[in-house]
Amino acid sequence: MEKRRYYTVAGHAFSVTCNEALHALMTNYVPFLTEPTDDTIFDLSVGEVCTDGARKHVFTDSSDDDMPRIEVNRLEEDWLIEVSMYRESPICCRMLCTSDFHKAILQLESENTRFGIDNACMLLYAFTTAKRMTLEMHAAVVVKDELGYLFLGKSGTGKSTHAQLWMDTFDDARLLNDDNPILRMLPNGEVRVYGSPWSGKTPCYINRNVRVGSIVKLSQAKENKIRALRLPEAYAYMLSSASGLKVEPDMMDALYDTISHIIQSVQLYELDCLPNQDAARLCASTVQPHID
Repeated sequence: MEKRRYYTVAGHAFSVTCNEALHALMTNYVPFLTEPTDDTIFDLSVGEVCTDGARKHVFTDSSDDDMPRIEVNRLEEDWLIEVSMYRESPICCRMLCTSDFHKAILQLESENTRFGIDNACMLLYAFTTAKRMTLEMHAAVVVKDELGYLFLGKSGTGKSTHAQLWMDTFDDARLLNDDNPILRMLPNGEVRVYGSPWSGKTPCYINRNVRVGSIVKLSQAKENKIRALRLPEAYAYMLSSASGLKVEPDMMDALYDTISHIIQSVQLYELDCLPNQDAARLCASTVQPHID
């Protein structure tokens, strides 16, 4: 029997309709369960997708061998998105979305059902919140002294490792999210970071939010050193770490606006580092005094 459930992530509600067996797999969404509402950013249903019609390729995202491959196409006025677990693996799910991404049908093609649902929700979330001063980030987040510190970087650069170093070094440091936190620029000018149901390889699904302390771009190096980034540098790093359909002009404009506001409110740094506690101490001692 199909059942519709509602979730709220960073203040934005959405719904997923599927059978109880699939809902039972969505344990990472349980902390974000909410009451039914008409004010959803998207409504996703699991079912059969019809791909008849003229297909126009828009974009392929396959930046890393060990990351999902995402194919974005137009199917008349709708969007058709197909996802593979890795660059060379077969399609595991396809999703047909309305032009505004508000309504979507997800067809699961393999036994990797949770992967399919997670990726569908993450894509829809990023696309539908782009114009709401909200960014779905590729980052790890640690909370210390009730402030959130985001660590950015390409896959394999040590975001999770550096987050763990903070927790090993500072007794009050806690992980908020390991891979896909949400950033919001609030109407009062405050920038906050939120946990999400999506957290990469480390299960960390915490429905909590804190003010952002700073954002740090990580690079592996032979010595530890840190510097503040200029605004153009900060913008480039933020854009590369934010999810969104960047080939769409309206969405790109919205991402630009949000990022521009955030980097004028929060200081960004670049940390060249070794995987040791000295790197965590250097980072923390540099970024924390800059909080008002």
